[in-house]
Amino acid sequence: MLPLEGKKILSFETWGAGAFHAELLALMGAEVINVEDPQQRGNPLRRMGSLYLDEEKQDNEGNQFCLHNKKSLALDIRLPEGQKVLHRLVAVSDAVINNFRGTLPEKLGITYRQLKNYNEKVVCTHLSAYGRDNERAGWPGYDFLMQAETGWMSVTGEPDSIPTKVGVSVVDLLGSVYAALCTLAALYRAEKTGKGGDADTNLFDIALNCTCYQGLWFLNDGFVAGKQPRSAHTTEAPSQLYKTADGWIYLACLSQKFWELLSDRISHPELKDDERFSINDRRLEHRQELTEVLDRIFSQEPTAHWLHLLSGAIPCAPVADIRQAFENPFVQNSGKIITLPYEKSPERRQVQFIAPPFSFDGNKFTDFKIGPKLGEHTEEIMKSLGYDRNEIQKLKEKRIIIGQ
Repeated sequence: MLPLEGKKILSFETWGAGAFHAELLALMGAEVINVEDPQQRGNPLRRMGSLYLDEEKQDNEGNQFCLHNKKSLALDIRLPEGQKVLHRLVAVSDAVINNFRGTLPEKLGITYRQLKNYNEKVVCTHLSAYGRDNERAGWPGYDFLMQAETGWMSVTGEPDSIPTKVGVSVVDLLGSVYAALCTLAALYRAEKTGKGGDADTNLFDIALNCTCYQGLWFLNDGFVAGKQPRSAHTTEAPSQLYKTADGWIYLACLSQKFWELLSDRISHPELKDDERFSINDRRLEHRQELTEVLDRIFSQEPTAHWLHLLSGAIPCAPVADIRQAFENPFVQNSGKIITLPYEKSPERRQVQFIAPPFSFDGNKFTDFKIGPKLGEHTEEIMKSLGYDRNEIQKLKEKRIIIGQ
């Protein structure tokens, strides 16, 4: 049994952060109903990216990373009749989650104050850009804006490069994790007290919080961290990229033990006794010289040679592109990729997913389900709420709902 089996989540999501939040809850066993705006054709992620599973590229199921294991209800909650459907749903749900800008939940009627009369235990989680209680509440905001304003771009890349964002949507992903934590904590509290409530987090605060030690260094010592050559660690050496005969390797000698072991493993024990490199403070002082010495050594053999020599003893990793990352035997042979048949398209016979990075009682989640078309579960959900065929048809005619 998965931890969230029996929990029902209503998800109002746009773009990545909200979609990933809901996905995490679904992968832990919750029934997630993705309430999508029929006027906007659902989450914009349906129409982004290279993976389109329908040949018309209209109702794009392409971004399965955000749609799988959810049900799709196409419902316009901006209209009074849509609100009535929402209230029936809330009465039988455990949580209502969203990632709208901070002023929208109140306008759309999805705050705890507005929903508690229909379900006193319901939890309402809000993942906004800047929060709901400040002068930026109404601002839109995205991952890369947070990376820009909270200092991330000033510490990413080479020292002489322009400000650089991280290559993956890390603030969105972190936002989803923080939001999921909020949802789980609020659900736990609701079980204990019998009352739900609002749980809030936002991308800006999350990004600022994740400056972590670099932020604390500035607050307490006035030290402003910056970009390091070769993606080096600020306070430890050698911990950076080094050239090999055919690519790059990242070493992370975060203790004296690893440095001494590295010197022995690469057959240069004399480096341990070199006054420039004997202890970490001196290695930092002479980092450029150390880089030149280790580059000369590592450039004599291909990356695979050094990995064979060092892996499991010295913290190290090859630098891979996306293709190499997924073709890695460690990935291919350890259940990190899940393949499902796909019968809806003559062009594509299967879809692959990245397995969740967690397990319970040693069991990994494998019950992946193909992401739904927009409104694929509308009729099923409406019938479960007590609507008959005529009522459903009338709501369809008014465009309150769409779908099958």
